[in-house]
Amino acid sequence: MMLNRLNKYTQIFFLSGALIGGSSFLQASTQTLTPEQRGLAIATMVEQRDAGWHDSSASLTMTLTNAQGEQSSRQLRLKLLEMQGDGDKGLTIFDSPGDVRGTGFLSYSHVLEADDQWLYLPALKRTKRIASNNKSGPFMGSQFSYEDISSFEVDKYRYTFLREDTLDAQAVLVMESVPKYAYSGYTRLVTWIDAKRFIPLKIEYYDRKNQLLKTQIYQDYQQYIGQYWRANVQTMENHNNHKVTRLDWSQYQFKVGLTEKDFNRAVLKRL
Repeated sequence: MMLNRLNKYTQIFFLSGALIGGSSFLQASTQTLTPEQRGLAIATMVEQRDAGWHDSSASLTMTLTNAQGEQSSRQLRLKLLEMQGDGDKGLTIFDSPGDVRGTGFLSYSHVLEADDQWLYLPALKRTKRIASNNKSGPFMGSQFSYEDISSFEVDKYRYTFLREDTLDAQAVLVMESVPKYAYSGYTRLVTWIDAKRFIPLKIEYYDRKNQLLKTQIYQDYQQYIGQYWRANVQTMENHNNHKVTRLDWSQYQFKVGLTEKDFNRAVLKRL
C-alpha cells in the first residue's frame, strides 16, 4: 500500500524545523510524533534533501579484501538518472582489470515492485537478467549485494525511530528500517543519520535470522553544487566471511545531460 502522501508532506514540513531549530526540534518532535512517524519523517527528509540533481556521473575504485588480507581492485564508472515517481536508473561500467573490462550493470529501481536489473557479460556477449528473488546475491564478487546498490526510495521500508546518539562526536538520529520487498535478504537495517545534514553515516544489515550480517560506513563527505553530499569512501564489512569491500569515489559530476536513452538495455552491448 502506498504511503499517505498528505501525511508524509505534513511530516516533511514539521521535520524541516530541524534544519533551523537543531536540538530544540529533537525535543519537540519526541513529544509530537510516534517512533514510527518520526522514523518516516527522518527518512523522508533524507530523500528530500538529496532530490533534484537530475543526472550524475562518477568514477570509483572498488577494493576487495579477503579474510587473509589479500586485496584486488577494480576500476568502474557510474552514471545515474533521477526519475520522478519511481526509482532511479543506474549504469555501472567496469574498465579494469581485463577479465571484467566491458562488464555492464543496468538497474531500474522501483518503489514497491521488484527492481529491474541486467548484467552484461562481455565474455559471453550476452545480457543476463537478475532474478527478482536473487537480489541478496553478491554484486561482482563484492560484499555489496544487488539490493544494496539499488537507489534509496522512502516507500521501500517501514521505519521506527530508535534514539538520539553520537557517532564519532557527531549528533545522529538512529532508526530502524524494515524492507517491504518480499525477497529482501534482510529482516531490518539500523541506520545512523547525521542530525544536521540528514545523510547516512553507518548502516547495520541484519540477515533473515535477524543476526548482524554486514556493516557499511560512509566517510569523507563532500558537498557538490551547494546541496548534494557524497561520501568519497564507503566500506562494507561482512561479519560472517570477514571480507571487506571499499569504494573510493572521485570525479563526481552533476547535471551532465544524461537522458533515458543513455540507460536503454541496448547500451549494454555497446560498452
